[in-house]
Amino acid sequence: MNTQNQIHYDRIAEAIEYIKQNFKRQPNLEEVAAQIHLSPAHFQRLFTEWAGTSPKKFLQYISVEHAKKLLQQEQATLFDTAFETGLSSTSRLHDLFVNIEGMTPAEYKNGGRDLAINYNFAESPFGSLIIASTTKGVCYMAFENNEEIAQQTLFAKFPNALFQLKTDTFQQNALFIFQNDWTKLPEIKLHLKGTDFQLKVWESLLKISMGKLSTYGNIAEEIGNPKASRAVGTAIGSNPVAFLIPCHRVIQSSGNFGGYMWGNTRKTAIIGWEIAKSKVEI
Repeated sequence: MNTQNQIHYDRIAEAIEYIKQNFKRQPNLEEVAAQIHLSPAHFQRLFTEWAGTSPKKFLQYISVEHAKKLLQQEQATLFDTAFETGLSSTSRLHDLFVNIEGMTPAEYKNGGRDLAINYNFAESPFGSLIIASTTKGVCYMAFENNEEIAQQTLFAKFPNALFQLKTDTFQQNALFIFQNDWTKLPEIKLHLKGTDFQLKVWESLLKISMGKLSTYGNIAEEIGNPKASRAVGTAIGSNPVAFLIPCHRVIQSSGNFGGYMWGNTRKTAIIGWEIAKSKVEI
């Protein structure tokens, strides 16, 4: 790292530490910029370039993680959570959760209470998987050979939901994808919960045709935020529905396949299988 880059890195690291130490006061852009002796505009540009997100969004991430801990581990009230997070009202807490988590604080605290979820295990060309669905559509699908681990992971994502080991039409239509082409995709119903940004990224992934690949940079441009490659990577890493939302079709700009939540070997196998299948169909 050259001297100038080192200086930039040190400043951003100092800013991140300052935000982490003072998030309960909700410092504004000017205050944090002054702390590292930069103008607000310069700091905004430099922070976004290094951290992959804006200072405001980073502060929101820190705040919501603290609020989540209070709500889930300490069962704090919404009022106390807002106060302890440095927010002026519960309405600000509500807005923060909707923007970052894609759900209200009450929904997060409830952990899926009153949500009925059917789930079952299935086999695919790429190994065993678990699939789950609500009354609106598939909410979760993940590759996992160990059924006990698969079940525990699903239950942890919706800790207060009512689960039933049962196959339904949503799951059957989704699993049918392993035997048919992607033109059947509109017949599959998904019930996803995510932030506006995550939903935008996942929607963009659905536009990548089978047998084709894209990059994090291309997805960032696709959603109109070309500097958000890192944030795109984070959103892709949060994909709750394996294969149906084809995050495996996104690789690094260098041509390296990059990581995959369900294993790099499986990602390589899926890409190879899809390319071969698409060529056969041509």
